Amino acid sequence: MPEPHDPRQNHLLAALSADEYARLLPHLELVPMPLGHVLYESGAQMRHVHFPITSIVSLLYVMEDGASAEIAIVGNEGIVGVSLFMGGETTPSRAVVQSAGHAYRLRGQLLKDEFKRFGGRRSGVLHNLLLRYTQVLLTQMAQTAVCNRHHSLDQQLCRWLLLSFDRSSSNELVVTQELIANMLGVRRESVTEAAGNVQRAGLIEYNRGHITMIDRLGLEARACECYAVVRKEFDRLFPETIAH
Repeated sequence: MPEPHDPRQNHLLAALSADEYARLLPHLELVPMPLGHVLYESGAQMRHVHFPITSIVSLLYVMEDGASAEIAIVGNEGIVGVSLFMGGETTPSRAVVQSAGHAYRLRGQLLKDEFKRFGGRRSGVLHNLLLRYTQVLLTQMAQTAVCNRHHSLDQQLCRWLLLSFDRSSSNELVVTQELIANMLGVRRESVTEAAGNVQRAGLIEYNRGHITMIDRLGLEARACECYAVVRKEFDRLFPETIAH
């Protein structure tokens, strides 16, 4: 039987007030998120936002020569399309499904209307949640830039795996080495070597595109401080509203 889906599998939607959730619910559309699907391209006008429930989306910067690197990961903790409610209709990044699943799609204008519903008098729960989530996303982007510049590929891979597992409903990811290479902005051969190092340390099991987490504490110990910084900021801004 197909797995049942519920908008409140997304933690932002689950944290809304009853009134706000009731206003959005009729407009939330369940959509499949196949692996590699592009939600939006760099510079393209965004018309929808997506609330992942069982999928994970990578935000990538793409260079003129086609090379790319990931700047952030979004899963069931967040929303894809923050530029829409922050005042812009486009973004220089690309959004690509990293782990297949489903999401709830909402027309961007509806979200903007709800975001601005209370005007300058007071703000609603959605307004505050989205602003706090945007701060978390900016922290992740900044920390990713620092990590890519200063830390080893083994450390970057462990950080990336931990962020991905945090947004997954299981201890297994289905992802190719080629995709990981695109996310980290390195050659596939480098990912093969780094993944082999982490597997030999007994932290993961990697077989034909399936990565299983064996030792989470070991992964956290092997990762650089960048993962802990992002996780700490998330927990600070969402201490009770959103559970991991």
